Amino acid sequence: MIVYPAIDLRQGRCVRLCQGQPQAETVYAEDPVAVACRWAQEGAAWLHVVDLDGAFGRIRGLEQTPEALGVNWRALGRIARAVNVPIQFGGGLRTLEDIEKALALGAARVVLGTVAITNPELIGRVLARFGRERIVVSLDARHGRVAVYGWQETRPLDVLEAGRRMAALGVARVVYTDISRDGMLSGVDAAAAALMARETGLSVIASGGVASLEDVRRLKAREPEGVEGVIIGRALYTGAVRLWEAMAIAKGESDAG
Repeated sequence: MIVYPAIDLRQGRCVRLCQGQPQAETVYAEDPVAVACRWAQEGAAWLHVVDLDGAFGRIRGLEQTPEALGVNWRALGRIARAVNVPIQFGGGLRTLEDIEKALALGAARVVLGTVAITNPELIGRVLARFGRERIVVSLDARHGRVAVYGWQETRPLDVLEAGRRMAALGVARVVYTDISRDGMLSGVDAAAAALMARETGLSVIASGGVASLEDVRRLKAREPEGVEGVIIGRALYTGAVRLWEAMAIAKGESDAG
């Protein structure tokens, strides 16, 4: 199982939100490159980088200028040049051109969220063009329903049904997030992540709510069901979880802690 340290970008800074609310922001670092270097030095196998301004940029009342949107793309390029760690990048990617740009800047694979729900025919095209290993779909659940546009809008679509549709299109893996837990340090919903994997046949990267090493252990126990990774954000930044300990558990090398 892979541990993905999260680097959430907003106006070029490394931040964390609570339940995806843009008003509930904590800034952890002014320089995301320094943060990326820290996780790389601590042995991260992947980085999970999100452009929050891109995710929010098309929402009424949160429109961003081209300059504000561009700062996070520049941060992606700087991170990719600074570390020899593959980057999983998402946030506001809506077009083939967005995907090409992210990959050209150094992302190893991209995460598509809203567009997978609003324009699913694009998914088949991007899979054919870039390959299944470079495309991840993000399925974000609020009370079992899919949320889109930076989690600001909930659609009447069951998240498991959305997962089945993605699998039918040829998607190999998804990031599954329980929005109610994200940034709250309330504990991960390992059972829901495993259910997504079993019901759809997708490989699942769990996200949202990791608070302790016990959460990593519970997800590791679900690895045979298809849980292949976990994204950890706030718990790493507060020190509640240390990356090397989480990685040791994820690899099955240790029951650290």
